[in-house]
Amino acid sequence: MRTIICAGPPTSGKTTVLKQVARRLIGRGHKLAYLKTDVQYTNEEEEFRARFGIPAKKVYSGELCPDHCNVMVLGDAVRWAASEHADTLLVETAGLCLRCSPYIEDSLGIAVLEATSGMNLPRKMGPLLSLSDVAVVTKIDLISQAEREVFRAAVLAATRASVIETDALHGINIDRLVTRVEHAPEISGRLMLRGNPPVGVCTICVGKREIGWQQHFGVVRQLEGETFYRGE
Repeated sequence: MRTIICAGPPTSGKTTVLKQVARRLIGRGHKLAYLKTDVQYTNEEEEFRARFGIPAKKVYSGELCPDHCNVMVLGDAVRWAASEHADTLLVETAGLCLRCSPYIEDSLGIAVLEATSGMNLPRKMGPLLSLSDVAVVTKIDLISQAEREVFRAAVLAATRASVIETDALHGINIDRLVTRVEHAPEISGRLMLRGNPPVGVCTICVGKREIGWQQHFGVVRQLEGETFYRGE
């Protein structure tokens, strides 16, 4: 099974990009599952379930940052998607920490950036952008060609990822991204976070990279359930 993790700032167009990708993948015979991680409100899983007829879940990070929440629940999510016989798990995360990488090894990491959000945005994204595999620049129809070139140069200065510029609302240039998804690696072995977490006080922040709440202590949570304390 392939795991596709899509992260980016609010209103950048993550959901629109993934809807376009999902429609094309389903048309090519793929079986999908969808997980949305957000802080306190989301209804995208209802849209994916209703529009595409695929299994979909959401999880609220609450007092955890979305990236930390993903570390806790992705192990459960991968097993859930496998139980639904999906060949591709689409994970959409708010990714608001900007100090952590939301991606895991053996996944395809997609960073979605809004071209209208300022020329310095790529410099502010940290590992969300620098450790991604693909940087998708959305809303290119709303800026000039000169601004597009400046923004693209700023993205390339921050990451080695390939850049795909798109008008996601109308599906422009989405096929390039779908090709990357179809050629993404399949997850294998132990799930590990891509990159090192920042120094802090929980087992994730101090560098424990294993995926799944069973691997951590302190404040943890499961895919199904509330935040709780584990360990000493």
